[in-house]
Amino acid sequence: MLITTTNTIEGHTIAEYKGIVTGEAILGANIFRDFFAAVRDIVGGRSGAYEKVLREARETALAEMAAEAAARGCDAVIGVDLDYETVGTDGGGMLMVSASGTAVRLG
Repeated sequence: MLITTTNTIEGHTIAEYKGIVTGEAILGANIFRDFFAAVRDIVGGRSGAYEKVLREARETALAEMAAEAAARGCDAVIGVDLDYETVGTDGGGMLMVSASGTAVRLG
């Protein structure tokens, strides 16, 4: 499955547009990870725990989107957009990553 943020795929023609496909991942950040991230914010540096969670959430959202496109008989998703949001009350400790794009069949 080809996945791209562009609206075309060099060297390929789009034979058919099959509509918008999406994938979402909502992950909770546990209290220990939150505590250590706060410490990192104070003393500086990167938060490896949060980076790992973000990476996993992004990969999950993209995989769900690709699976939806494959179920529609497509071999590519173009114009992909990734969004990151926190959900829940008071920041909630929940992170949502959503991926959306246009499923296409290449010619």
